[in-house]
Amino acid sequence: MLWQEKDLKTDSREDLQVVTTTRPTEEEIGDLIFASKICKHTKSNTIVLARGKQLCASGTGQTSRVDALNQAIHKAKSFDFQLQGAVMASDAFFPFPDCVEIAGKEGISAVIQPGGSIKDQLSIDYCNENGIAMVMTGTRHFKH
Repeated sequence: MLWQEKDLKTDSREDLQVVTTTRPTEEEIGDLIFASKICKHTKSNTIVLARGKQLCASGTGQTSRVDALNQAIHKAKSFDFQLQGAVMASDAFFPFPDCVEIAGKEGISAVIQPGGSIKDQLSIDYCNENGIAMVMTGTRHFKH
């Protein structure tokens, strides 16, 4: 039996902790919060890609965050959405830097995630080396 309480937290600007040397722009902050709201209401594991407060694609209900990201990228490309300058939201932390590496190669410019992995620094380092902004919220939005 799975017991899960309703997620009453919605990420806001006040929750964002910038953890990279590259800071998100005002437009990216708006997109990050927008993408985070979609993440919150989507089955875990989920990755959301957004740009201009528009959903480009989401990868949902996957057994790994990498699979969810690859699903989202495939969906976005199949609808000809431009990912250059888009943002990525994750409902949980990245245990490895693989997702930010894949996203960065697709042109994702900013990431929102809860943080909390003992390996957070690996993802932060990749973002710093590649000019990607990352914010952490401290809140996981798992929905199973």
